[in-house]
Amino acid sequence: MVELYHKIRESKLPVLLFYVGLSIELIMVIIDKSNFVNPIEGYLFRITFLIFALKMVLTGYSLKEWGVILFLEMIGFISYRATGENDIIRIVTFVAACKNIPLKQMIRYVFYVTLVGCIAIVFLAVTGIYGDMSLTLDYGRGYEQTRFTLGMGHPNALSCMFLMVLAIGIYAYSERIKWYWYLFMMLLNVCVFWLTDSKTSMLITTLLLAGCFFMTYSKFLREKWLAYACGLLVFVACILFCVDAAANAQNVREAKWNESYYGEARFDSHVVGLLRIDEQINGRIVSLTNSENNDGTMETWSAFSCPNNMTYYFDMGWVKLFYRYGVIPGILYCVACLALLWQIYRRKDAFGLVIFAVFAIYSVVEAHLFSVYVGRNILLMMMGSYLLTGQDAIPAAKKPSTAVNPE
Repeated sequence: MVELYHKIRESKLPVLLFYVGLSIELIMVIIDKSNFVNPIEGYLFRITFLIFALKMVLTGYSLKEWGVILFLEMIGFISYRATGENDIIRIVTFVAACKNIPLKQMIRYVFYVTLVGCIAIVFLAVTGIYGDMSLTLDYGRGYEQTRFTLGMGHPNALSCMFLMVLAIGIYAYSERIKWYWYLFMMLLNVCVFWLTDSKTSMLITTLLLAGCFFMTYSKFLREKWLAYACGLLVFVACILFCVDAAANAQNVREAKWNESYYGEARFDSHVVGLLRIDEQINGRIVSLTNSENNDGTMETWSAFSCPNNMTYYFDMGWVKLFYRYGVIPGILYCVACLALLWQIYRRKDAFGLVIFAVFAIYSVVEAHLFSVYVGRNILLMMMGSYLLTGQDAIPAAKKPSTAVNPE
């Protein structure tokens, strides 16, 4: 039996199992972005969990790795008992199952499946077969607007998926992208902005393209510690801002009301500064106080969350992390991100650094990466490849410095 187990482990079956599970997860991501409601989503989550668990059983781990995996699974079990949802158990199992799956191969597969799925949604909407082309709403500007959705339900969902597809594609083929590809992607970014009028996504996508462009042509930025230190500062600043926003959301709401009726905020400069930032991010801080319980504010956070926190949605991603999953799981995720950033620095993965920093900024205003769908967040795949020993995600011989000729 031991010999049979090792033969199965060394066969192609573990890799096949992983890609079957990943395919199902990616298809669920696509379905979620369409107008179709998946009636068997819960069953599919159970199937993918079992697939990734079997892949994990067929993968070799060191004693230290097993200790970390079991500790995190225990945290996931506590979360399940507290909230009734098994998201953390599924996420930990998925990350562990990523071991020994070449990262670039995995990311390229995610890129093609996601791209084809998004194109299919757009095609069905444009041809009138399924899905709405546009949506007319008051988008927080005091008047109704008609913006294009191209079958994805909301213009922000369209701009979000455009950003994600670009980020995944750039990371998958970073060593091949030349300057004219960045120009082409920037033109696409302008077109998506024209369709959706989503300024935030447009600016963050521009930041992604600019960061990757500079990494392509600057050996100094790719190899020196300064760029990676800036990535760390960006990550920490995003977390601290969101914690501060959640702690002062009610004060920001009162300051906004005071300005409307008294002509002045009647709060200190700190709250006024948050109010000014909130005005630029379409009231996302104030929106934390829109419910009866002020869901999302720090008063509603707890160590491992609760069932009521699993069904309320808002845009601020980092706040959602601590609100939905609890402070302890949220801190552990941030620690995992820091460990990932350290590995990115060790491998001089410049494009990984840009995506890491851009996703940190994006999660201030959007919660796309924090959801029940593990296929949304490629950082989880990077964690599985980088933080677990085995194959390096980027071989030393493949440095982006040889990707282009600046001449």
